[in-house]
Amino acid sequence: MTAIPERVVRAIEDGPKPVYVYDPETVRERIGALRAALPAGSLIAYAMKANGHPAVVAAALEAGDGLEVASAGELAAAVDGGAGLVLYSGPAKSDADLRAAVAAGAVLNVESLHELRRLGAVAGPARICLRVNRAHAALPGTHRMTGVPSAFGMGEDDLGEAVRVAARDGHTLLGFHLHAVSNNLDAAAHAAYLRDCAVWGVRAARAHAVPNPIINAGGGLGVDVTGAAEFDLSALRDGLRDVALGDGARLAVEPGRFVAATAGWYAAEVADVKRSHGAWFAVIRGGTHHFRLPASWGYSHPFTVLPAERWPYPFQRPGVSGAAVTVAGEQCNPRDVLARDEPTPRIRAGDTVVFARTGAYGWEVAHHDFLRLPHPAFRIAATG
Repeated sequence: MTAIPERVVRAIEDGPKPVYVYDPETVRERIGALRAALPAGSLIAYAMKANGHPAVVAAALEAGDGLEVASAGELAAAVDGGAGLVLYSGPAKSDADLRAAVAAGAVLNVESLHELRRLGAVAGPARICLRVNRAHAALPGTHRMTGVPSAFGMGEDDLGEAVRVAARDGHTLLGFHLHAVSNNLDAAAHAAYLRDCAVWGVRAARAHAVPNPIINAGGGLGVDVTGAAEFDLSALRDGLRDVALGDGARLAVEPGRFVAATAGWYAAEVADVKRSHGAWFAVIRGGTHHFRLPASWGYSHPFTVLPAERWPYPFQRPGVSGAAVTVAGEQCNPRDVLARDEPTPRIRAGDTVVFARTGAYGWEVAHHDFLRLPHPAFRIAATG
């Protein structure tokens, strides 16, 4: 079980459950720590897809340089939130998306020659980076997007033609977008990847006469949501210590999970504790319609029990001590499981289970309206 900060406990207990609690101070700390590990002058654009809650986004803007968005809805939220730098990604932007991005002054990470030609035809001159699916050494992570066949980016052999089309249509080519992987926990390998991006980007900028290029390596810095491993920022810093980009180049990164995951907690009340075929289950009022990751990734998410001493019924309280417990949700669905066979000192009906490290891709990727069950509450952990 993981210790929960007191300010988070207060927020959990401050109203109804289920609830997501987000901690903006953690967001600011994570971005600050990452900035200290990157080469001087690097740009940090928080990836809104990880968690778009306004308080999380506001904290990311306070500590970072801008936002990465991947839809018109995220673009609108970024503009409303006052983001000065907005990087717009995504492999299937519509004509309306392109027009909205240009109107907002966003930098478009252009995915293909066709998208680039459409941009000139429907939206006019824009600020762009060219997303390139280049050949590079394999980088560990849960989702690889470049260096392998994928729907993301253009091939290196299209780069010359893309530069010519961009010049013809009056676009301002700012640099290159090279995002490659998600959720990499090997910091030394990530440092090597960023170094490689820097070398490739400066070389490409020279070859295509791009002044002062932005070399956007994307995100991919990982978080082990079970807490068993950590992305080692000191190893990242050591691996980048002597990087000198030259030619006025600036490295950019788009962290999402790394910034938000440890800034969130999901808490739900235990509705029942029971034994079935020799196994113990705690059934919560909540589940994968709020927090889907354990079911979709096939892992057991650790939890902490916050005891509730009040018991309002005139009969024995269901519970178990010193047992392995599976936490199941309220859906009529056997895959609605958040934790399996987790050793638990004590758990009872009426207690609260709290899942840490749920601030990224928790609520954002859940099937919110299955069974038309209620949505969770959202609260912010107050400092002081």
